[in-house]
Amino acid sequence: MVEKQGFGTILMHAVLIIGIAIVCFPIYLTFVGSTLTHFEIIRPPMPLVPGPHFIDNYSEALTSGITAPVGRMLFNSFVMAMGIAIGKIAISILSAYAIVYFRFPFRMFAFWAIFMTLMLPVEVRIVPTYEVVASLGMLNSYTGLILPLIASATATFLFRQFFMTVPDELVEAARVDGAGPLRFFKDILLPLSVTNIAALFVILFIYGWNQFLWPLLITTRPEMNTIVMGLKQMMPTADDYGNWPVTMAAATLAVLPPVAVVIFMQRLFVKGLVETEK
Repeated sequence: MVEKQGFGTILMHAVLIIGIAIVCFPIYLTFVGSTLTHFEIIRPPMPLVPGPHFIDNYSEALTSGITAPVGRMLFNSFVMAMGIAIGKIAISILSAYAIVYFRFPFRMFAFWAIFMTLMLPVEVRIVPTYEVVASLGMLNSYTGLILPLIASATATFLFRQFFMTVPDELVEAARVDGAGPLRFFKDILLPLSVTNIAALFVILFIYGWNQFLWPLLITTRPEMNTIVMGLKQMMPTADDYGNWPVTMAAATLAVLPPVAVVIFMQRLFVKGLVETEK
């Protein structure tokens, strides 16, 4: 029995190590490429150890880039991702609170109408949404990047399911103590929802960070480009060899903010997912 457990543990760790290597090797190769010259990258075999041009390549990427400075595009992506994550959570938690704890006409119809939007991806409603944003003069703006994407049926559903697990005795105790709806929400539900909010924040931040199609439609000025758009524009074309060191430096920098968010909120993220499953 012990031998079987030992073999299973070894096999499990071997599979994990192989999986980590498969995931991390392209990232490592990108980092190595960001420290080399253009000719060292395109001339096979490409070196597998970092080169001496780290500072030069990253300085060029951050300050000038190819289409726009990478530093500016990182800032745009960060503002967009934070706005989408915070906006989705704020609207979803208030919507779920109203659906669970208030009685009003067509309450369940409103919930199922929100839930039905899960079957309508952004691509289906992107043309009418673009027309609305353009008519409101929100092209090439952070408001235009964020506002149309802050509604979330998934987050509303998850908060609703969590609120339904809150014991009725807790609601009655708060009512006896004289807590009104706002105080009950602020002092009881919000503290109980911290881990769920953290889990959703990580998921929604990465969702906002990876957006490509919507920013591509509503931004026409290079200074409003997001990092995902910038990486696409940096890729070489048939008539252009591109600038691979700067492109790889930009790709390496683009990975860092989502990774930092996941690492910083890892404990709350895992706990929130487990509690959501319950």
